[in-house]
Amino acid sequence: MSRARRVAGAARQEEPDEDNPGDAARLCAGIVPAPGRVTVTGGSTGQVSGHAVLVAGVALLRPEEQVLEAMLAGWAGQQAARGLGGETISGRRGRVRAFAEHAGCPPWLWTAQLFEEWCADLRSVHHVAASTLRGQAGAVRLFCEYLTDPVYAWAEVCWGYFGTHPVQVCTRWNTPRHVQDGESGPERRAFTVAELQVFFDHLDDRVAVVHGSGRKGWLPAFRDAVLVKTAYAFGLRRREVSMLDLADLSANPRAPEFGRYGVCQVRYGKAGAGSAPKRRSVLTVWGWLPEILEQWITEVRPALARDGTAALWPSERGPRIGLSAIDRRFAAERDVLGLDPSLEFHSLRRSHITHLIEAGWDPLFVQQQAGHAHASTTSLYTCVSSDFRTRTLRRVLDETIGAALGTGQGPEG
Repeated sequence: MSRARRVAGAARQEEPDEDNPGDAARLCAGIVPAPGRVTVTGGSTGQVSGHAVLVAGVALLRPEEQVLEAMLAGWAGQQAARGLGGETISGRRGRVRAFAEHAGCPPWLWTAQLFEEWCADLRSVHHVAASTLRGQAGAVRLFCEYLTDPVYAWAEVCWGYFGTHPVQVCTRWNTPRHVQDGESGPERRAFTVAELQVFFDHLDDRVAVVHGSGRKGWLPAFRDAVLVKTAYAFGLRRREVSMLDLADLSANPRAPEFGRYGVCQVRYGKAGAGSAPKRRSVLTVWGWLPEILEQWITEVRPALARDGTAALWPSERGPRIGLSAIDRRFAAERDVLGLDPSLEFHSLRRSHITHLIEAGWDPLFVQQQAGHAHASTTSLYTCVSSDFRTRTLRRVLDETIGAALGTGQGPEG
């Protein structure tokens, strides 16, 4: 009989005897349920601490499964109290379930060896990225911290039901560490100016072809072309561009030449842990953008948008285009051209930053456009070309030589 099955059998013990000194002590500590009393899992006697209540006096039909669900529910409540979003909590619970399934036993039987085998399997068999592995391991570590925290008393609960208790299986020696800021694959890069021009031209040509055929698909094609160009022009992430509304575009008093499209208010920026989405304003820097936005909003969008929707990019079947649809359409058009498969939608954001730097814009301005708190983060997105580095080197050398000669010009001056 496996260890897990032996421990599961321990849950079917007789009712505790209050005359027995050992059982009496456990009853007082709230470790085992007494008839007529409610035991709150994950907490001390009579106090809600794990957000999951097991009714005393009622035998658990599936003790391992039910206690695990109570643990996960309590952990979800703890994270919600910290202000973490539902997607974050759900993702972490999924990672913990994945480890439990791989280990083949409940959390109170987990060992460091089981955790290390799981990590090795993720890396060598499933070939997950380093950042993905760290996220998987981090979820298990946080879950074990919750279970072993005396405040929640899960050790006592498990000891009462199963005769054992959970331990922390993640240590500094068996978990991946975050040793550098940028962990994206080396194949991830920005578009070159030439590649981006070819891509934009292809999107425009596709609109003309579909429109010329008389099919109604030209409306989504027009939307996709303008969406991609807008994401590049403002350096937006997928969710940031997807969640834009008409009211998020406004005039810049200091740049009247852009009309009512001088500023883009980003309301769904990347959020920090436990915080709301970060807001920022991005300024229009390229003169070609207002014209295409004006045409989209005034001429084309009304034919696609449903009544009452404020979304800048309405969908054919809903009020707003989804993230998966953005990725799917982007990849399809990229593959038609035979462009590098490593160029993804996020490459538009890298391109925005890179092309501004190459054009000589102030690095602090570029950092603020991107919404980065630190210049080091912006530098990770910068993929300047070798030609730009050569021109920069030549300019600095010419200025240095000119200053040394007292002419203020290069050697050819």
